[in-house]
Amino acid sequence: MHPGTHAATTPDKPALVMADTGETLTYRELEERSVRLAHVLRDGDGASGGSFTGLRTGDNVTVLSENSLRHHEVYWAAMRSGLYVTALNFHLSLEEQVYIVRDCGARVLVVSAGQRERARAIAEQVPGIELRLAFGGEVEGFDDYEAALAGASPAAYDDQPAGADMLYSSGTTGHPKAIKPPLPQRQVTEPGDLMLAVFAPMYGFDGDTVYLSPAPLYHAAPLRFVGMVTATGGTVVVMPSFDPETALRLVQEHRVTHSQWVPTMFVRMLKLPEQVRAAYDVSSLRVAIHAAAPCPVEVKQRMMDWWGPILHEYYAATEAAGVTLVGPQDWLERPGTVGRAGLGIVRVCDESSPDAEELPVGETGLIYFEREQMPFVYHNDPDRTRAAQHPHHDNWATTGDIGRVDEDGFVYLTDRKAFMIISGGANIYPQEVENVLTLHPSVLDVAVIGVPDDDMGEVVKAVVQPAPGATPGPALEAELIAYARERIAHLKAPRSVDFVDSLPRTPTGKLVKRKLREAYVRA
Repeated sequence: MHPGTHAATTPDKPALVMADTGETLTYRELEERSVRLAHVLRDGDGASGGSFTGLRTGDNVTVLSENSLRHHEVYWAAMRSGLYVTALNFHLSLEEQVYIVRDCGARVLVVSAGQRERARAIAEQVPGIELRLAFGGEVEGFDDYEAALAGASPAAYDDQPAGADMLYSSGTTGHPKAIKPPLPQRQVTEPGDLMLAVFAPMYGFDGDTVYLSPAPLYHAAPLRFVGMVTATGGTVVVMPSFDPETALRLVQEHRVTHSQWVPTMFVRMLKLPEQVRAAYDVSSLRVAIHAAAPCPVEVKQRMMDWWGPILHEYYAATEAAGVTLVGPQDWLERPGTVGRAGLGIVRVCDESSPDAEELPVGETGLIYFEREQMPFVYHNDPDRTRAAQHPHHDNWATTGDIGRVDEDGFVYLTDRKAFMIISGGANIYPQEVENVLTLHPSVLDVAVIGVPDDDMGEVVKAVVQPAPGATPGPALEAELIAYARERIAHLKAPRSVDFVDSLPRTPTGKLVKRKLREAYVRA
């Protein structure tokens, strides 16, 4: 399915709505505008006075913008043209953005006027971009997006090969990595989208869906899930950025049925005053999806107590190596699980063994997903691609997570392999410590890392952003250490606590521990 399916039956239905301005894109408009943009991209219609000759199957179009309805015009133009689309994180440094634009081979760059200074800087450093389009205002050196669309044909091509996204990992453990899947060998009008086949029936996406998207659209999950909702005929309400009380208000105002969150958003909403939370009617919610980062058991239980048993979780990655899924009832029976495989076969292997031998049920190791073939490559990085494969199985892929599988096939995550702390020979996983400290009333945000120690090799340190009204200092440090020791083994509890104004998180809620650890190692 694609927007044209619904433009034919419900042309005036809102496909996407910007939550802050009320700007709406109907299915008729989404279909026509994405078709016109497809003509611009494929044949150069209305672009650069005819000097742009058009893209071919497998070429790349990159978009740089805050959350905007234009994101999915570009997305669907690429999806119906056999192109790769790269959504560029506007929070990255110029150096990182230039790297990505060069690395993905972008021939077309579409930008918002809100990103004009960065867009001009990128264009100066990557002169090989053949077509530059800007919307929402003028950007020097860029053609007008609306004028280009107005000069292009509104008639859909007979041949509409399916495209794919080419996204970059958030770089929490190193330089952003490009995940380049093979292009689907089908028309956009034909079935065969695996992600849609897995998620749409699981969550009940259909024409009655009203989906709240509170996260940045350059991230894999929001980009893909908004694509799925517009493929199945629902309405998407796009927040420009997340705010806990605003999100609750939007659920009430739009009678939202489906939503997707990350655990830090749950924590922010739970820490709103009780009278604020109680002021909003969230009874329309049927499915609240969460992913992207581990969710502490207590946080998820409290959300269930508040919203009811509607929380659904999946474990996946931008690489789409595999997927596990868990509904509310299974989770309530097995707190902490991220579910059973919905795509691929889960294999748990001994990461300390050169042969990465598969481990028995219940033992903890490196998680691989077995697929018929390797589902992705890291673009221009064959060594990194090979490192993600099992030593003896080219079709087993890992993204570096540690966990175990129980006798019923339910997966439990421990942490990222890269984040493990080795203290006095003992393996300590920061996630367990973070889960304990997250809901302490004096903690707004927390990261746990290992720092060098002459005696133990590494010791556990908590880095805490205090909650409003909390007083950082030795007294709170002692309180948090004692709080952790009451709940987990003493060797896992932090030896020290540092207080900071903020922690390095991506806008999608992932801790960028690499930056945090580097600061302490340099010190």
